[in-house]
Amino acid sequence: MNTKLQTLKQFLISQQIDCGLITSRHNIFYLSDFDYDPHERFIGIFVFQNGDPLIVTPAMEVQMVKEAGWKYEIISYIDTDNVWNLVKKCLEQVKTIAVEKNKISYSYIEHLVDIHPTLQLSSLDEQLDSMRLIKNQEEVENLQKAAIYADMAVRFGIEALEEGVSEIEVMAKIEYSLKQQGIREMSFAPTVLFGENASNPHGVPGEKKLNRGDVALFDLGVKYKGYCSDITRTVVFDHVTEEVKKIYGIVLAANEAGIQACQPNKRMGDLDVASRMIIANAGYGDYFPHRIGHGLGIDIHEAPSITDQNEGILKPGMVITIEPGIYINDVTGVRIEDDVVITENGCKVLTQFPKELQVVKSSKENLSI
Repeated sequence: MNTKLQTLKQFLISQQIDCGLITSRHNIFYLSDFDYDPHERFIGIFVFQNGDPLIVTPAMEVQMVKEAGWKYEIISYIDTDNVWNLVKKCLEQVKTIAVEKNKISYSYIEHLVDIHPTLQLSSLDEQLDSMRLIKNQEEVENLQKAAIYADMAVRFGIEALEEGVSEIEVMAKIEYSLKQQGIREMSFAPTVLFGENASNPHGVPGEKKLNRGDVALFDLGVKYKGYCSDITRTVVFDHVTEEVKKIYGIVLAANEAGIQACQPNKRMGDLDVASRMIIANAGYGDYFPHRIGHGLGIDIHEAPSITDQNEGILKPGMVITIEPGIYINDVTGVRIEDDVVITENGCKVLTQFPKELQVVKSSKENLSI
């Protein structure tokens, strides 16, 4: 049994829970290396306090489950089967079961109660989050590779900047260029925002065209072997105003302060405080409306949530983002985001695309100031 399944089994034993049921795509991948979006079909890993785990999956995916390295029982079904009859058989000796409370569908809960009315349910979420919080060496290596591709993606975006090009055209060029590098999947739909559109932290790329003097904000990530990167860089096209230059310098200082605070045994909330104080002391505190960062791994957003109130302690192997920003409504926005792994002696920044303010004169000529 692999280490992750064994750890989960030991948790069930310690809590006297008969079975754990995992149905979400990313936790199934975490435990089995099988990455599959089942859409409306049921797929689940059953981990038992006694005995080996098993997986219930559509018959069409059995070969891929085996190729992913699953060495335990596989129960398959076709579309005309009632999969819940199979699940019922899996739970014949089970009185207590832990599920992913924040991910399992209400419909699945209804089915479980229907086939096993006396079943006692509890949550696996805290345990799985805790397991995924600390990355092993292979996971960190995958995140590093994903970050390298994210750096590359930002370069592709900057190279596509020309007067009159639209946000969505640049987004398409980024994705196409990455496909040429062998990248199948992004961490999330890339964000490319020009000018005043960058004042919306989660803006959606559209038909807005790039004008001289506009900022161009890139927020994107690449998936490598199932692990996500997440980077934000902001550049300026043709020329920069004094206000944007000032804002950029403040955000860059906040980013660097947050990274400097990334130390093992440090209170997580102190990272947010370190960055936020830079921005607040410069008079822009009201224009930084979000947390400093979040955990990163198989999911683009995972534990921990790094707010100023988080009393958790940083530990080696945690991978987080540091992403301060200043957003002036309908005027401009600047964000700088890096991926950081906590080490035994400090931290390592995985994203390496340069952070000095770049004024892009054309798609082929950049000027750093």
